[in-house]
Parts: sequence; structure tokens; C-alpha cells
Amino acid sequence: MTQDLDNRRPLAVRDTGLARWLASRLAEAKASPDLISAMSVAFAALGAALIMAAGGLEAGLRAAALILAALCVQGRLLCNLLDGMVAVEHGRSGPAGPVWNELPDRIADVLLLAGAGYGARTAGLHGADSFGWIAAVLAVLTAYVRELGRGLGQPADFSGPMAKPQRMAALTATCLVSAAEPLWGGTGQVLLLGLLAIGVGTLVTVVRRTRNLARGLRERPSILGESEPKPG
Repeated sequence: MTQDLDNRRPLAVRDTGLARWLASRLAEAKASPDLISAMSVAFAALGAALIMAAGGLEAGLRAAALILAALCVQGRLLCNLLDGMVAVEHGRSGPAGPVWNELPDRIADVLLLAGAGYGARTAGLHGADSFGWIAAVLAVLTAYVRELGRGLGQPADFSGPMAKPQRMAALTATCLVSAAEPLWGGTGQVLLLGLLAIGVGTLVTVVRRTRNLARGLRERPSILGESEPKPG
């Protein structure tokens, strides 16, 4: 995890007592922020495996697997929160922090969203895995546009409507509702609908960030021009 405050997502939850307490305990234990970032991938991998397996399980086990998967999604987000707090608030960032700040997030997004697609397919919806992969690619694109903007001198754009916290909140809700799907004889439709909502919202996010970036680049020359002294 890096101490680059310009690339830090604004989150109100950082100011909660529980988050500060957890970050303090981890810092006192000399936990590496990079290791915490890596743990987010472990949570994502476990969550994806649970979602994929759930489709082939009986009703009770299916519900349990999907509830545990929802907890794994939240565990992934908790790691994403704490790695930055330990690195920044407690000064434990390392030289490889920028890599650990970004790469695990991209891997976790792909694992969970593609895993949800395969979970719907396992439940009986053939072709649903394609929607999972589309949502995963779009999720990676949101981060690409943000980092492209930073490389071009623009501020980090964390705008939504389906940035990472919103994507993971939607996936958590999807897993929880899907856990009750056997009550009405569903066979993965909730997972598919959740992925469709995430995919559409993420596409809108990519378009919005791209437009923000293009507008920022168009406005930059005029701002520079105004700051330069006029000849004569």
C-alpha cells in the first residue's frame, strides 16, 4: 500500500471507531499493509469459489455458501480499507506499495465478478458466465481510466455510479438475495440480474470517468495559458 494521498479513495468509514481500532491493532502487531492487500485477494478467491459451488448445492447448503460468499466480499473491502489506514495513518507503507495498492484490487474484482457468472451458470443458466466476464472487464476499465487520468496529470477520479464500493455492495446484496432463491424455485436468476445491474452501472461509470478525463484535458491548456505572462 502506498502513502499517495492523491490516489486515496475518500471513505467516511475510515473515521469510525472500529476501523481506527482495527488499524491500530494491526499496526501494533507490525502487520504489513502489502500483506493486508494480499489478503483481500484470498477473501475474493474464497468468495468466488463459494459462489461457483453454490449453484450445485442443495437449498440449505446453497444458502450457507452464498451468505459466506457475501461475508468474503465484505472481508475483501475490509482489507482494502485497513491496508491504507495502516500504511498512511501509521506510517508503514513500503516501496512496492503502489503495486499492492492497485493489482490485488483488479484481481479481486475479476475473481468475484467472473465467479458470480460461473455461479449462475452452475445453477442452470447457460451463458451466464459471459455476463460475469463482461462485468469483470468493465470493472478493470474503471480503474484503467482513473490511472490513465493520473498519468496525464489529472486528479484521481473515483466517481460512480458503480465504483468499487458500490460494485461490492451490489454483489453482497445479490449473494444474500440469491441465498433465498430456492424459496421460489429460482435457478441463478438473481445472480444474473445482479451482474446485469453491476455491468450496466459499471459501463456508465467508465463512460462518465472518460468524459471527465477528456473535459479535464481540454480545460488544462486554457488554465495554463491564463497563468503565463502575456508578451509586451
